[in-house]
Amino acid sequence: MPEPARDPVVLPAFRLDGRVAVVTGASIGIGRAIAEVFALAGAHVLLAARNEERLADVVSAIGQAGGSAEFLRADVTRIDDLAALGARARQLSSERDADLVLVNNAGFGFTKPALEVTEEDFDLITSTHLKGTFFCCQHIAPVMIERGYGKIINLGSAWGESTDAKKAPYCMAKAGIAHLTRALSTEWAPLGVRLNTLAPTGTLTEFTAGAMTRMPERMEGIVRRISLGRFAVPNDHLGAALFLASPASDFVTAHTLFVDGGLTGSG
Repeated sequence: MPEPARDPVVLPAFRLDGRVAVVTGASIGIGRAIAEVFALAGAHVLLAARNEERLADVVSAIGQAGGSAEFLRADVTRIDDLAALGARARQLSSERDADLVLVNNAGFGFTKPALEVTEEDFDLITSTHLKGTFFCCQHIAPVMIERGYGKIINLGSAWGESTDAKKAPYCMAKAGIAHLTRALSTEWAPLGVRLNTLAPTGTLTEFTAGAMTRMPERMEGIVRRISLGRFAVPNDHLGAALFLASPASDFVTAHTLFVDGGLTGSG
């Protein structure tokens, strides 16, 4: 039996030089933070979201920091938008002879008793998280398969493993994303595409800040379930995202990486 490889793991393994990274929901919060750190790690970042003004701000900030980025307005619930995003990713990959990274980050949540959830509420959650994630993968994975290499990171949640009252559709959707990741990995990992789920806990962003004011007791209850005793901030997720996107995780696929301060471990 041959001796195992003993090459040391070095910091360049966490670089993204020469890659094109597509990040959905990149205008605010976790998505913006991931886009910015991927650019700092050497990737050309293609940002996607619905708000063009915010996307332009992110592209400007990345440029000022010495990175490379562009944006394309896209609503992940619209298949035509995802097709356009996939076409631009293919063009960039060809022009730059670059492998692709995809981060399916776009999403949202709401707090509402299950008996009050409307069909519209339900359809919007499933269209954004499940339909959007699946079809974004479908439109971008072919380039990865042709090149024999690619990384897909789907944003799950600690609530996909644990549960929380008044968030049933969100919990369902995030659990579905983790299982979708495993199912797609069964098909695509043998073709060189690694798929993993990054599962944060509650994270303080522009989107969630209002909940702190509207529902302080509820939010304090969630903090009590987090072993490290606080909500996450976007920067808490960047090391995990960079690991899953980079060559450092080339032997990792079909995995859910919880960055949740111990919430799922506490029951």
